Amino acid sequence: MLYYIIIMTDTITNLVVLGSTGSIGRQTLDVVRALPGRFRITGLAAGENTGLLKEQIKEFKPQYYYHSAEKDQTDFPNQRYINMEEMSALPEVDTVVVATPGGAGLKPTLAAVRAGKKVALSNKESLVSAGSIIMPEAEKYQAAILPVDSEHSAIWQCFEGENKKHAKIILTASGGPFRGYDKKQLEEVTPEQALKHPSWKMGKKVTIDSATLFNKGMEVIEAHWLFGIPYEDISVLVHPQSIIHSMVEFTDGSTKAQLGFPDMRLPIQYALTYGERVNNPEIPGIDWTKTDKLDFEQPDMDTFPCLKLAIDAGKEGGTTPAVLCAADEVAVSLFLEHRIKFNHIAKLIEKALEKHRNIKRPTLEDIYTADEWAREITIDLAGSMKK
Repeated sequence: MLYYIIIMTDTITNLVVLGSTGSIGRQTLDVVRALPGRFRITGLAAGENTGLLKEQIKEFKPQYYYHSAEKDQTDFPNQRYINMEEMSALPEVDTVVVATPGGAGLKPTLAAVRAGKKVALSNKESLVSAGSIIMPEAEKYQAAILPVDSEHSAIWQCFEGENKKHAKIILTASGGPFRGYDKKQLEEVTPEQALKHPSWKMGKKVTIDSATLFNKGMEVIEAHWLFGIPYEDISVLVHPQSIIHSMVEFTDGSTKAQLGFPDMRLPIQYALTYGERVNNPEIPGIDWTKTDKLDFEQPDMDTFPCLKLAIDAGKEGGTTPAVLCAADEVAVSLFLEHRIKFNHIAKLIEKALEKHRNIKRPTLEDIYTADEWAREITIDLAGSMKK
């Protein structure tokens, strides 16, 4: 259980942004632009989008950079190329924004935690796969894990000034683009349709995970680790308007909710400026004259089995959540490449989980091994799927 104590100073915050060319990374830099004088970009890390990275480096002039494409020092002669783990542990860095998708976020997250940094965490897979390792390490090294997901940011805000004991968490979900679909309709869903989220602008992986409700299952696991709440006290409600980002119910029957326009820059900014609410003219408020209703319904776990698969994996613990994440990452990639159907994502995850032999108290090496095994078995299993 972590307590967030931020001492306010007039100094500039030195930021590292991992995944700077992705959706969360770009919106993080939007917040930096909107609040001049508050932040200095010390390092930027990207995947293979070196074109956009080059533009970001030109604008923000970081000392360090990384990309996963073939290293080319000639493109960035004034910056030093270092890997993400090194970048996350630099002595001069105050806050590390971990916005890399998938399993790539685990090592730099641990590096930042062990260096005692403030970690603005967007990457879900790190806590889902290795929450049993990351959270004790964060306490040991007095690192602050600051959630960037809108749902966990909402819970964090609701818990401010409250005793978490006996509280219950209610995570809200938009329901994705296929809310109300039946199983037969989902068989015909295309990647192009799945990438059209009704409320949020997100990266491809997260958008597909939202469409399958897998994303919400991972958020249940994250909430368990972030706030120390038992799984039986965490529930999910579909809220298509995406205005209430999550709620907390307390023992006296009171419920607190955090509401806001569905814009990821708001939770990003809250994490980066924690301890102070800062006016950002670029982030819209809610026009209550145009918000005429707030709907809620139970999620359909039969039609969208990824939600239950994820929650059950979280409860199982051990290396099972690592297999869950890796299998989903592979399955989503195969779907985006038109190699499997939408409904095959859940089937592949389920089959991988069935074949896995869980290690209940894993080491970090056990988690990496489980991840690698899950990727291989998921690809093998996909070969037997009928397109």
